[in-house]
Amino acid sequence: MINITGNSDTFVDVYPIRNPEYLHVYEWENIELTTLRKWVGRNWKLSVYASAIYVVLIYCGQSWMKNRPAYDLRKWLTSWNIILAIFSFIGFLRTCPELFHVLTQPYGFYTSVCTRRGHNAATACWGFLMTMSKSLELGDTAFIVLRKQPLRFLHWYHHVTVFIYTWVTYEDYEPSLRWFMTMNMFVHAVMYTYYALKAMKIRVPRNWAMLVTVLQLSQMVVGVYINVYSLWIKRNGMDCVRRHEVIQLALTMYASYFVLFANFFYNSYLKHSTSLLLRKKKD
Repeated sequence: MINITGNSDTFVDVYPIRNPEYLHVYEWENIELTTLRKWVGRNWKLSVYASAIYVVLIYCGQSWMKNRPAYDLRKWLTSWNIILAIFSFIGFLRTCPELFHVLTQPYGFYTSVCTRRGHNAATACWGFLMTMSKSLELGDTAFIVLRKQPLRFLHWYHHVTVFIYTWVTYEDYEPSLRWFMTMNMFVHAVMYTYYALKAMKIRVPRNWAMLVTVLQLSQMVVGVYINVYSLWIKRNGMDCVRRHEVIQLALTMYASYFVLFANFFYNSYLKHSTSLLLRKKKD
C-alpha cells in the first residue's frame, strides 16, 4: 500500500521568510507552520470521513428534493460566489509574488517545483487557508441539489479528490504547491466571479463560460507537466524534495481531471457545432 501521508520519518521543518524583499508580509500571516502541518497530518482522515458524509448527503438531498419544488436561493448563491471570488482573488495576489520571484532566479522552474528555497510566510499562510477552504467549497453542491440543477460526476469527483489530496499531502508541504495553489486561486477567482454574475442575472457572453473551462483545462495541463517533470528529475538522480508516491497521486489526479474537463468542453462547446458542420456537408 502506498503511504501518501506524512510521518515523523519524512517530516522536515520549513521556515518561511518573514520579510521577503518582493512582498510585505502582514503580522497575522506569520502562522505557526510546523504546528499546523502536524495538525493536518494527524487529522487527514477527517477529509475522508467528511467526503463520505458529503457523498451520502448528495444522495439523500437529491432523494429529498425529488418531489419538491426547487428553491430559488439566488441571493444566497450570489453572496456565496462573491465571497469565494474575493477570497480566491486575494489568495492569488498573496501567492503569485513568490512564484514569479522564484521563476526569475537561476534554475527558476526547477527551484519552484523541487525545492523550498525562497518560500515566504504570506504564501505559507494562504496555503493553509486554501487547504481549509476546500471543505467550504463542498457547499457549492448544496446549491445545485436544492435548486434541482444537473449534478455532473465531474463536479463532486473534483471536489472530493481535491479536498482529500490537499489534506493528506499538506504535511509534506511540497514546493510544487506554489504552482498548484496559485493556479487554483486564479482560476477560482475567475470562475466564482462568473458564477456570481450569473446568479445576479447579469447577461454573460457564452465565451466567458468557455474561457472558464479553458482556464481549468490549462491548469490541468500544467499540473500534468509539473508532475511528469518531477518524475523525470527524480529518475535522473537529481535532487527533488517531492516524494515519489505523492507525485504519482498528483499526476493521476490531474490526468483524470484533464480527461473529464476535456470531455465536458467537447460536449458543452464543440459537439453541437461539429454536428451542424456534418449536417451542412451532407446537405
